[in-house]
Amino acid sequence: MAYLTLKGINKIYPNGFHAVHDFNLEIEKGEFIVFVGSSGCGKSTTLRMIAGLENISKGEFLIDGVRANEKGPRERGVAMVFQSYALYPHMTVYDNLAFGLTLQGVDDDVIEKKVLATAEILGLTKYLDRLPRALSGGQRQRVAVGRAIIRKVDIFLMDEPLSNLDAKQRVTMRSEITQIHRRTGATTIYVTHDQTEAMTMADRIVVMKDGYIQQIGTPHDLYFDPVNIFVAGFIGEPPMNFIDGTVKNGKIVIGGKDIDLSAVADKDVLGKYEGSEVTFGFRPEAIKLLNGTNMENVYKFCGTVELTEMLGDNTNVYIDINGVKSILKVDPHDTPRVDTDLGFAIPYKNVYLFDKHTEKRIKLRAV
Repeated sequence: MAYLTLKGINKIYPNGFHAVHDFNLEIEKGEFIVFVGSSGCGKSTTLRMIAGLENISKGEFLIDGVRANEKGPRERGVAMVFQSYALYPHMTVYDNLAFGLTLQGVDDDVIEKKVLATAEILGLTKYLDRLPRALSGGQRQRVAVGRAIIRKVDIFLMDEPLSNLDAKQRVTMRSEITQIHRRTGATTIYVTHDQTEAMTMADRIVVMKDGYIQQIGTPHDLYFDPVNIFVAGFIGEPPMNFIDGTVKNGKIVIGGKDIDLSAVADKDVLGKYEGSEVTFGFRPEAIKLLNGTNMENVYKFCGTVELTEMLGDNTNVYIDINGVKSILKVDPHDTPRVDTDLGFAIPYKNVYLFDKHTEKRIKLRAV
């Protein structure tokens, strides 16, 4: 039996707004689960229902097989880290870490041992006598995390804990939170709108949109096997390129070019979509630049370079293919000049096809 089970969870507010629809998920003990999606998709609301901060309108939440719908936050044995840190500004780091244990009536000597051990894990030992205002954003976030892990609870809930940090601090804290999870072994549910955080930290990711789960899977699953256009476009940076067209005689016209889909799709699949509108997709990093060598099992294109973004480890190339806009990711040493023509190839294995109307992925080969 799963450690945490969410069965048909719904959240409907008194004004009738349906924030979360039929949310179903089983989480194993010790897993690191990330809820990801755009603002307003219901991820934080779902986290707050798990924490007991929001009532569940419909459905059932189980902790280790026991119904927890009616239990308060304290009874659920969870610790939550918020986006705003929620530190007491008049207390030192030591007192902030110790506060929860003090309320529980834990002996002072035990508190001291736990505070020192937690501070050591988080690299806060030399800051224990400082007030929060004397700390950097990253250090304050460590204190917030420390207040959660010092209680030795089995479930950590984190609601966009890194969104107030700068880019460098986010990278550092990502790795630190991952290491803390490995040390503590606590079941962790982490909410973010940042797909990079989701991909680098999660055992499994739950992608949400408009209150509905779109897909649940490992980072590898979501990147290589997205179930629909939303997931394909949300996971990956830059996002997947999408080009609309209509299937005619097993081909689709893309950027003025007839693409023979029979090279990548079974005949039976193409027959179902004959005359239908579809969306052709490929990832910016999946292309190969044409360099004069013979390439097999690829679709070849040529377009005009409109803009380049040199990022150090790669260059984003914005290209126009007969009116169709796409982004390519290339080696920085191959950065082309603006207003020049650029030829590139998409290997057959890197092609995706979606039903334009349902936006669901079309499986190109019969299983």
